[in-house]
Amino acid sequence: MSTQIQYYNHDDPATAMNLSQKASSLLSKSSLKRKSQVVSIVSAIEEPSEWAELEQVFLACLRTGDDESAHLCLERITTRFGAANHRIMGLRGLYQEAEAKTEEDLRRILQGYNQIVKEDPMNIPIHKRRTALIRSIGMPGDALECLVQFLASFPSDTEAWCELSDLYQQQGLNQQAIFCMEEALLLAPNAWNLHARLGELNYLASQSAQEGIATNEKYLTEAVHRFARSVELCQDYLRGYYGLKLATDKLSSLPQSKSTNGLASETLRRLNTTAVAKLKHIVKQSSSTASGPRKAELIAAQALLDQSGS
Repeated sequence: MSTQIQYYNHDDPATAMNLSQKASSLLSKSSLKRKSQVVSIVSAIEEPSEWAELEQVFLACLRTGDDESAHLCLERITTRFGAANHRIMGLRGLYQEAEAKTEEDLRRILQGYNQIVKEDPMNIPIHKRRTALIRSIGMPGDALECLVQFLASFPSDTEAWCELSDLYQQQGLNQQAIFCMEEALLLAPNAWNLHARLGELNYLASQSAQEGIATNEKYLTEAVHRFARSVELCQDYLRGYYGLKLATDKLSSLPQSKSTNGLASETLRRLNTTAVAKLKHIVKQSSSTASGPRKAELIAAQALLDQSGS
């Protein structure tokens, strides 16, 4: 019998705290008692969700500063799957980074990552930890180079394309960022959040003073298409409706936008009206119960509605 594995948003402090508090009870479960890999094979059937949840608790403990519980979780998972497991190596690297006190400590960890990748070029988790660490210590150029090399060997990694897109965007390279996000969408065509992110990238590119009006209009038109696709795939996606309102407002204000690439002024008006209605509905429905990042999104949505007089 398979059990659905639940993943959590560790960016929400409340969620991370609640999850980290489960560490002691989860570690005490009889089904998670220390076992070698061989013993586990012949013992009672395990639920994959238990180990996945333990990993989630490990991440939450790191997020909340409970290093002792994080260490216990990591040791339990390592005992089960082995220290040479690529995923375990990535988690151990993450723990070491969290424990590092100085930049010199982080650079020593980076040297270890470099050695592992040299010896085992197929170790994807360590590739990713290395890139993340290089980026965190303020070396975006080197991080870009690492990701480009990684994608040359692993071109089907959606997460890496998204990371590379983000790095390019931070460097002000909008066209390269858009290209990378398009590559990610080729791999995950129904990911509504990626469609919305591509819409955001096009919207940001349209704000560049270096581009002409026609080019900016093209970017805005593409942004509208992407935001519309994101809310088509997820009909309550606040971020998609927020972007759709912004992009249709901006495109409608341009003199050339009355009919551009099939987007007539009436189409823009209807899309804008729909976005406003959905934003009002989502804000009204969710404001009383939302917290953390979700609460911030709702506040931003209400501010946008207030600003436009909707």
